[in-house]
Amino acid sequence: MKFPRQSGILLHPTSLPGPHGIGELGDAAYRFVDWLVSAGQSIWQLLPLGPTGYADSPYQSLSAFAGNPMLISLDKLADDGLLSRAALADGPSFPSQRVDYGAVIRWKGTLLRKAFLAWKSATSRDARYDAWCDENEHWLDDYALFVALKHHFGGGSWVHWPEPLRRHITGTLDMYREELANEIAFQRFAQYEFFVQWKALHEYAAKQGIALIGDMPIFVAHDSADTWASQQAFTLKGDGTLSAQAGVPPDYFSETGQLWGNPLYQWELMAADGYAWWIERVRTLLTLVDRVRLDHFRGFEAYWSVPGDATTAVDGAWEPGPGAALFTAICDALGTLPIIAENLGVITEEVEALRTEFDYPGMRILQFGFTADESPDFLPHRYEANTVAYTGTHDNETTAGWFEGLDSATRERVLDYFDSSPAQIVRAMIRSLIASVADTVIFPMQDVLDLGNEARMNHPGTTGNNWQWRATEAQFTEEAASWLAHLCRLYER
Repeated sequence: MKFPRQSGILLHPTSLPGPHGIGELGDAAYRFVDWLVSAGQSIWQLLPLGPTGYADSPYQSLSAFAGNPMLISLDKLADDGLLSRAALADGPSFPSQRVDYGAVIRWKGTLLRKAFLAWKSATSRDARYDAWCDENEHWLDDYALFVALKHHFGGGSWVHWPEPLRRHITGTLDMYREELANEIAFQRFAQYEFFVQWKALHEYAAKQGIALIGDMPIFVAHDSADTWASQQAFTLKGDGTLSAQAGVPPDYFSETGQLWGNPLYQWELMAADGYAWWIERVRTLLTLVDRVRLDHFRGFEAYWSVPGDATTAVDGAWEPGPGAALFTAICDALGTLPIIAENLGVITEEVEALRTEFDYPGMRILQFGFTADESPDFLPHRYEANTVAYTGTHDNETTAGWFEGLDSATRERVLDYFDSSPAQIVRAMIRSLIASVADTVIFPMQDVLDLGNEARMNHPGTTGNNWQWRATEAQFTEEAASWLAHLCRLYER
């Protein structure tokens, strides 16, 4: 699918400003939409929206379908009479420019439970809640039980639960559903509140002409409701541990490759029912966003399979993915898909043929055009129109931090290419993308603000101090908005 000539900003909602320790779906989110409009932007790109698990990563979610309760706006719950303003004012003092996940989860979890008690004791319940639960029962029942069981067993992975629970035995599940009924009800309430608040924000963005790009990781977390509830669909042993896991082979960046720890799919089994799980996954995400960035697109053509007990990704092998059959099934069920293919890394002719067959735009990262191991196709003069171009992504250094770390020869080449001074290089790079033929250009908010690596979102291959950066209200300046809006008018975006 080809997209209009547009420009947008990458900013995960957790990075929004606000008083409650983490970005939320409240007033700051609506003000950000307004800022995007004033900046001449028409896209807001997000990271995965699911409840985070291991290391607070949105790419290791507890569910491929659920929303992150930590994004629920506490102020909107107070507006609905489910929390008192005094309770909100009583919170701890959170840092303004990073998320302290441990502190936020503890404090906000307590308030969400207070809101649940108020909602439960109300004289009448919104009939929309029951309708929403019915519509989402295909994932909600297992998810709510899964999270309730995790709380019950101290937060550990499901592979350490008693065997009947680990194996998802119906009779045992029914017993725990009765025992944990209140916790299950709370988890369902939290999901409902997330989806209600998200729908309102999505509708507001649409009215302002802002399209939302969501992010779909190819793999799901091992410790997730999806894996636990459908173990036969994944590469697991009888005890729930991994028989094979996802990763990427050794390359320029790592002599031992990357070991991700996600289970792989039993693609033959998924094909047997017409890829029903994938169809529902895409359908659900497209109720939340307008376009989907499909992570690790090359894994659908062939994926790197590593033994489940491996400690590095060296001893893996390429295995065939579902290829065109998967996307044909999804298109037959849902129509033409507004997908962006994350085609980064070592990409083969077969992967590009699959992307081209379905007319999905690929990605170009501007920073990569000046790195010795990357292709000049990442430079703007080599772009084609059906492209989504970025200065960098959540996995990259900020552009200011990247430039600062270059060797002197590469720095001079960058300055020459953009005809820029060091002080203006980030804005020069942004301008070059807006001027390029790429239909879609996206900039991390950190680059618009010309921030250094102190504002970096993620360091791939590490598990600490990631996903924490937050903007302050003062950083959404009129000057930056006017500059972007001028460029978008000048280059017809």
